[in-house]
Amino acid sequence: MIQPRPTRLAAAAFALALSTLAFLPATARAADHKAPPVQPATDFTALEVHADEHLAVAAEPYDTHDKSALFRIDYLAHGVIPIRLIVTNLGDKPVSLKDARIIFVTAQGDRIQAADPEDVERLISLHDKQGTKIPLPGPLPSIHLKPKASDKDVEQDFDQFEYQALVVEPHSTQAGFLFYDVSGLTHPLKGATLNLRKLRTADGQELFAFEISFDKYLKSKSPQMN
Repeated sequence: MIQPRPTRLAAAAFALALSTLAFLPATARAADHKAPPVQPATDFTALEVHADEHLAVAAEPYDTHDKSALFRIDYLAHGVIPIRLIVTNLGDKPVSLKDARIIFVTAQGDRIQAADPEDVERLISLHDKQGTKIPLPGPLPSIHLKPKASDKDVEQDFDQFEYQALVVEPHSTQAGFLFYDVSGLTHPLKGATLNLRKLRTADGQELFAFEISFDKYLKSKSPQMN
């Protein structure tokens, strides 16, 4: 009886494991897809408070696979980072975000607008066409893994999780996610900010702009930033 060579067995097992992992984003992610509980913006690290205007805004990046497991899609694998926006109205008058501009500004000064579902779908489609090349040991050829995702999953995620509140009532908090295409950036959060402009009171008065530093969030994760 001919015994297979150990290297070939190991390579075959490795390929099988990778093939199985290719399906994990679609099957092993959180089945309930529940949004996290709404907490006041002041409970978060990446925060800015305008005391005179009675408004607090926080930004919580979902930059790890554990945190982002509530989504149907592994957005991080496609270069998209979900940012949870939390807005707390500490005053007695409603605040409007109807005309708000919420921009991700990189350390290099590039301004990235929040993605629409169609933007994410195009990015995923591009990755599906390119696939992911995984080298194998020995003489075996490389295999290509394609991210498992669908337009339906993207649309369901946006319908359920995207920030949608146009008005934040007095003494209340609204929260939801914005999705930013940071593909091509090695450390997208380092030195970056989330800028909010054109927030208004109920009578149309424009409030001061917010500029929330993600370095605050990174420092809370590690005492020393790289």
